[in-house]
Amino acid sequence: MAEDQARFDPLSLSEALLLPRIAIENVMPTLDGGHFAAKAVAGQEVQVSATVFADGHEQLAVVVRWCGPGAGPWQGAALTELGNNAWQGGFAVGEPGLYGFYIEAWIDRYLSFCHELEKKAFAGVAVDLELQEGREHLRLARERSSGEVAEQLASVHQRLGQSPADEQVALLLQPATQALMAQADVQAYLSRSPHFALDVERKRAQFASWYELFPRSSTDDARRHGTFNDVQQRLPMIRDMGFDVLYFPPIHPIGRLHRKGPNNALTAGPDDPGSPYAIGSAEGGHEAIHPQLGSREDFRRLVAAAAEHGLEIALDFAIQCSQDHPWLTEHPGWFNWRPDGSIRYAENPPKKYQDIVNVDFYAADAVPGLWLALRDIVLGWVAEGVTLFRVDNPHTKPLPFWQWLIADVRAREPQVIFLAEAFTTPAMMARLGKVGYSQSYTYFTWRNTKAELAAYFEELNQSPWRECYRPNFFVNTPDINPFFLHDSGRAGFLIRAALATMGSGLWGMYSGFELCEAAPVPGKEEYLDSEKYQIRPRDYSAPGNIIAEIAQLNRIRRQHPALHTHLGLELFNAWNEQILYFGKRSPDGSHYVLVAVSLDPHNAQEAHFELPLWRLGLPDDAHTRGVDLMNGHTWTWYGKTQWMRIEPWHQPFGIWRLETL
Repeated sequence: MAEDQARFDPLSLSEALLLPRIAIENVMPTLDGGHFAAKAVAGQEVQVSATVFADGHEQLAVVVRWCGPGAGPWQGAALTELGNNAWQGGFAVGEPGLYGFYIEAWIDRYLSFCHELEKKAFAGVAVDLELQEGREHLRLARERSSGEVAEQLASVHQRLGQSPADEQVALLLQPATQALMAQADVQAYLSRSPHFALDVERKRAQFASWYELFPRSSTDDARRHGTFNDVQQRLPMIRDMGFDVLYFPPIHPIGRLHRKGPNNALTAGPDDPGSPYAIGSAEGGHEAIHPQLGSREDFRRLVAAAAEHGLEIALDFAIQCSQDHPWLTEHPGWFNWRPDGSIRYAENPPKKYQDIVNVDFYAADAVPGLWLALRDIVLGWVAEGVTLFRVDNPHTKPLPFWQWLIADVRAREPQVIFLAEAFTTPAMMARLGKVGYSQSYTYFTWRNTKAELAAYFEELNQSPWRECYRPNFFVNTPDINPFFLHDSGRAGFLIRAALATMGSGLWGMYSGFELCEAAPVPGKEEYLDSEKYQIRPRDYSAPGNIIAEIAQLNRIRRQHPALHTHLGLELFNAWNEQILYFGKRSPDGSHYVLVAVSLDPHNAQEAHFELPLWRLGLPDDAHTRGVDLMNGHTWTWYGKTQWMRIEPWHQPFGIWRLETL
């Protein structure tokens, strides 16, 4: 109690004298005051900002200091004052891992002297005394220096004594002298911010195109279970569509107890494959492979073959069990049993999963055994060459578990990436990013109007989302057949593909989207004859497919670094509520990628719109070049205000590069 009370006692004089004279506030990028690590990717120039100020008019020096993974030396870079106490700068990060950084500031006595000297000299005020002070600054700096710096300071000091007043002023103010004095600075009233963490991941954590398929459906006959070897035959087509991640739902043995039949029927026939999310049977659990998919050697060959095609395999990490998972007999203490000896099946009202039961992370026998077992399952698949994991419903598992597991895995294997399949409250989705998730599913699926999309794109570009959350814009999933696609036809699929590929550096689609599959369970966002419960062969050359358009969208993404992230998206004026118009500027500032998407899949839409000439430093009447990135056509734009017409039966979007002439 005495310690608690002491926190509210008045500040003593001795305590006040220990407080920093310089205030360092609003350091970014940080999360929750530094409680969590902000995100970055390897090779990125991390932008750092802070509010830094002190009493009086003396000049400050402000730097950011950072250190990469391991015990390497701390490096530093100066921040630039922007005005109104705002400072900004940056540093480049290299290999993935956990970085640390902090802000350091001090009163720069010599810079303060130069500031006053320059003002007086410019105003024609006598500076004889200031010149004496300048010589004294150099003498003291020389005395506390050594080596080459001391020799150069001595040379400048000597020249001062031999020069007329105006030359002394110029010599004291010249950048070379200020740089020498900075090396000998005493750093008066040195102040430091707290240390902050920066979680640096490989580029694929920020930029990737995901393609989801059920390996068992890689067959031409619904009566024949597809295999990993069958999937290999599809790799060239998936690569040619421009995808770099091939994601599988769970590939483990499927339980037989309470197995689901077609369309989620409670009773399965003897040949029904069941839901792959009912993990575990006599053949094994999360560490095992479904025997009908192939052997472990088959899986290893598939991982290697995918890599040869520029694809990475991502696996589903679903922490749930069938009712005949080996853990129920081997580790019954990891579950909550009911008084009658049964176990409660999983529910997410109105959905019921009679074939699935959940573990209890805080059961007496589950700590630490269950936690370690789950960690070891992830590491086991990493040993097989898998470094991407899509995690099923992570928001229904404890946050401390994820914070520990992800940190533990990535400390061993920094290349591992975790995608959160979380559709829940904003606070929980953000928190999952804070505790370590690299990417997340989003609300994009349910944002359809111009106002909804604009607000969401803007929100994702603002703090704290920009520091903790990388949105993966999946256009559909085996669980979500969006209402928008039910009756929008081919144009609707192209609309959603354009929004996803251009809106975020991360996007994904579940197989069948390229064929414009949309048959729903009436009145629901679910697929009729869902592949979750049956094998679904497909004809990927069927008429009306959008494979060529998807390939070109992915090609545009790869060719334009501005599209490698959701950050930097700017909304521009297009005077039609059915047309969303936005752009992203190239990292070198030379051009914009402009995107106009009609949100109406049935009717032509027209609008006047503005080219962002002001962002390129051009006048409103400037001439610029336009390039249609879907077909390569070029033209000249005259002036800021332009006109567009979008016909959904032709192409419901336009993607252009705006270049200066």
